[in-house]
Amino acid sequence: MSFIDEMKKKACKDIKTIILPEAYDIRILQATQIIMEEGFAKIILLGDKSKIREIANDNNINIGNATIINPIESDKYEEYANALYELRKLKGMTVEQAHELLKDNVYFGTMMVRQGDADGLVSGAIHSTADTLRPALQILKTAPDAKIVSTFMIMCVPNCEFGENGLFLFADSGLNGYPDAEQLSEIAISSAKSFEKLIRKTAKVAMLSYSTYSSAKSESIQKMIDAKNIVKEKNSNILIDGELQLDAAIVPEVGKSKAPNSNIAGYANTLIFPNLDAGNIGYKLVQRLGKAEAYGPICQGIAKPVNDLSRGCTKEDIAGVVAITCVQAQEGK
Repeated sequence: MSFIDEMKKKACKDIKTIILPEAYDIRILQATQIIMEEGFAKIILLGDKSKIREIANDNNINIGNATIINPIESDKYEEYANALYELRKLKGMTVEQAHELLKDNVYFGTMMVRQGDADGLVSGAIHSTADTLRPALQILKTAPDAKIVSTFMIMCVPNCEFGENGLFLFADSGLNGYPDAEQLSEIAISSAKSFEKLIRKTAKVAMLSYSTYSSAKSESIQKMIDAKNIVKEKNSNILIDGELQLDAAIVPEVGKSKAPNSNIAGYANTLIFPNLDAGNIGYKLVQRLGKAEAYGPICQGIAKPVNDLSRGCTKEDIAGVVAITCVQAQEGK
């Protein structure tokens, strides 16, 4: 069974309600059809009902019994606006500004999640990462056990013997531009937890660099070494090593040659990149050249599940991220 089929199977055990605020995008409606047919989530589409139905009908898309809510016509609009004002008034927000913000589908959907009227939200097919995550950071905020919000990609590489039979977690791939050693340590800890919750396998974390075991020296290399050491101080149970080059991290023969005393080298399945440039470029290379399935960016560290999409996502990608979001919501109980 593939990773995403496993996520869908888990999602079916405890059906969650997920909001898709970009309902005018054909891919979102196509993904909704997949989800409705496979029955692993309840879907709420945000927008004008007649327009959404028209787009679906014009493109022969059956969105089944998905719920459609127009934020400005919702009987919860005033309740959400008042709740948002109370939440943000110390930051200078006025009631009028709260009302205006809730005309934005992502803000409205995020308030639905906060108020318990939905279990999670998936956006990013047409919105930037910033526009997807800003409402979550302002409204849902950081989870109690997290010090930083970060993102990861689940990469499923076909016909691959590396990682967890071709399965990898890449972090951070969508949010933190140039994290320092302390931030990288938190990203690594969160990523190890995310891998083990979703994959149910032991995370083997590699702090990636262009150097292995100080084969070169630079501030960037030292940052990865420091981050590894901080992780070990915080949680000695996490299997982690670095700095490691990518081939030393995932190819057993290279790992044995370059880092013979490492308990990670050659077998890493959770890859922590030194910055967002590397993480984003890395996952897109694997996706496009390696023909990998790429799910995410998935968020970790937010109080409730809100996940991003690549604007190049397919309908299958969207359905997959919805399934992952459902499992995250289950784990959040």
